[in-house]
Amino acid sequence: MHHFFVKNNDIEGESIRLSGPDRHHAEDVLRLRIGEEVLISDEDGRDYRCSLASSDEESLIFEISERLESDHELPSEVWLFQGLPKSDKMELIIQKATELGVSHIVPVSTKNTVVQLDEKKAARKLRRWQAIAEAAAKQSKRSRIPKVHEPMSFRRAAELAGEFEVSVIPYEDEHGIESLCEAIVGFIPGRRIGVIIGPEGGFDPLEVRYAKSRGVLPVSLGKRILRTETAAIAMLSMVMIRLEISEGVFSEEG
Repeated sequence: MHHFFVKNNDIEGESIRLSGPDRHHAEDVLRLRIGEEVLISDEDGRDYRCSLASSDEESLIFEISERLESDHELPSEVWLFQGLPKSDKMELIIQKATELGVSHIVPVSTKNTVVQLDEKKAARKLRRWQAIAEAAAKQSKRSRIPKVHEPMSFRRAAELAGEFEVSVIPYEDEHGIESLCEAIVGFIPGRRIGVIIGPEGGFDPLEVRYAKSRGVLPVSLGKRILRTETAAIAMLSMVMIRLEISEGVFSEEG
């Protein structure tokens, strides 16, 4: 079933309007016909099963046939602070992070970041990255599209992550998997969780020290050195699994 996202003000009673590029995609690319069903999600993560009813000069109009109970989202707000990688690796990371359930993706400039984005280039990249997040959200049947933020400094990222209930920073010089096991215990539903991943060159020791001073927990991802994209996927996979297991346990206890 095709999937679209709309603003809350596009929903009027039992009807939903689809306009702009999404209308073009539905009408000219997918060639939807009257009566065909689609899945539509609003800004609050509510899902609707709808059928195409009519159209006007500006929109396709869908009638809501069923309001669905959404179970596609993680029970916590997860932020990925990603050190800017080279080439198109950021696109892969955004795609996979979206599939794994993150809520926010923040590109981060660190001491060892090679990529430098001027204002014009950053704006163009941001539009591209947000479009990738939307496409991945549709493919994975997410009820929400993660927000891709403007790039920020490492210092600001560490300060923001330090305000969350639990945040981690995988670091190659952190020895012993025990640090990760201890951090995972804190990944429980309802908490804001931050994950800070370094670029190809890794973190400068002073950056890790600063993050730790802000309450971010340095952790080890094992005995091997992981590429930046692998580290992001590995860490977020653990967050996802831990949260979904915890959600099931808490539901049973409730």
